[in-house]
Amino acid sequence: MKIRKIDHVGIIVNDLPAVKAFFLDFGLEVLGEGKVEGEWVKRMERVLGLQGIKEDVAKTSDSDVNLEIVMLRTPDGEANIELVKFNAPSNPISIQQPLTNTKGIQHIAFNVEDIEALVNNLTKKGAELISDIYSYENAYKLCYVRGPEGIILELAEEIK
Repeated sequence: MKIRKIDHVGIIVNDLPAVKAFFLDFGLEVLGEGKVEGEWVKRMERVLGLQGIKEDVAKTSDSDVNLEIVMLRTPDGEANIELVKFNAPSNPISIQQPLTNTKGIQHIAFNVEDIEALVNNLTKKGAELISDIYSYENAYKLCYVRGPEGIILELAEEIK
């Protein structure tokens, strides 16, 4: 038995178009997208751990889980990010704005080219620069950026 690679990182979002646009502006590519409902997702409710959970807020629907997915990938095809918007059931817990030292998974790190231009582009489109771009031991330029819904990216550019 061996692990071959990480297949994808999943991010649950409320505003799927905004988060998708953020990652496209960042440079990821759409691998696929669509709505997931019906028989397939009913079987998947057990895998998702959501069996029997109904929409608590809007009792207008008898449907169980239904969601929208956008699968993104890095230009080199080595890493994928799955964005998921649950239309039902909803989760009443609001989006958190964690600090970079909050326990749990807090950021996704990317090796990038031209970090200054990338940060400039992202901040023009509403991303928040959490830290200045700094040099780490003359090996990397590093910084943290917060995108929509509190998503934190660590950017690292190798200094040659």
